[in-house]
Amino acid sequence: MLFADNAFKGKHIVVTGASRGIGRETAIQLTRSGASVTLTGRNRERLEEVQKECENGTGETQIVVADLNQAADRQELVEKSLEFLPVYGLVNSAGVLSTYYLEDIPEEELRKAMEVNFFSLTLLTQEFYTEMKKREEGAIVNLSSLSGLRGTHGNVSYCASKFAVTGFTQSLAHEAIRSNIRVNAVAPGFVDTEMGRKAVAAKAEREGRSFEEQWELAQSGNPSGRITTAGEVAGTILFLLSEASENIIGESVKISGGSVMR
Repeated sequence: MLFADNAFKGKHIVVTGASRGIGRETAIQLTRSGASVTLTGRNRERLEEVQKECENGTGETQIVVADLNQAADRQELVEKSLEFLPVYGLVNSAGVLSTYYLEDIPEEELRKAMEVNFFSLTLLTQEFYTEMKKREEGAIVNLSSLSGLRGTHGNVSYCASKFAVTGFTQSLAHEAIRSNIRVNAVAPGFVDTEMGRKAVAAKAEREGRSFEEQWELAQSGNPSGRITTAGEVAGTILFLLSEASENIIGESVKISGGSVMR
């Protein structure tokens, strides 16, 4: 474990997209480090599976099923989170993949990418930030991407949505630190999750390769020689939530296996 089992004792963190992938690993690591966690996502069955894994930790958990595109669901999530415990941290991990060339993007897919990856993230953060300011402490970590730092082939809509997250992170960081709230992002490349494998599969199809060939290329293209794990991204998120990162403000921490060094 990266942190002691009491490192986040007394801290309540809300994790969106907690039913799978990076959000799931973040929730599990947080509870094993003493945090109380509100798990939210759209699939109750998956959330219950994550909650069961969190039982190995010392922190409490609650489930709030929510579609963050819906204003009423966002409001309910905020209300139930505050009823549970005061909120110290927010991890915006919910997101969708969108892999299109510009001429092929259906309007509804472009709107979906921006709605899920940026609009709902921003509107939910607005709700929690208002409450966190009253306590004058906290940390917010957004899940961006290397695709939010440089454009990539065949990813117009996804890159646009993640660039928006990066800009939002930097701008809010300037405002929030005045209330002792730190705002940062993590920016991983391919991650070994269900969504990450879909991204590799989409690239394989565009390039006329098999999934296995593309996966091997993705690994060998990193100086580290491998793909990042969800646990590694979660560990970075915990670091940014912790007091160990007190003077890290408005950053998008790259997790690239060395593929992007700048």
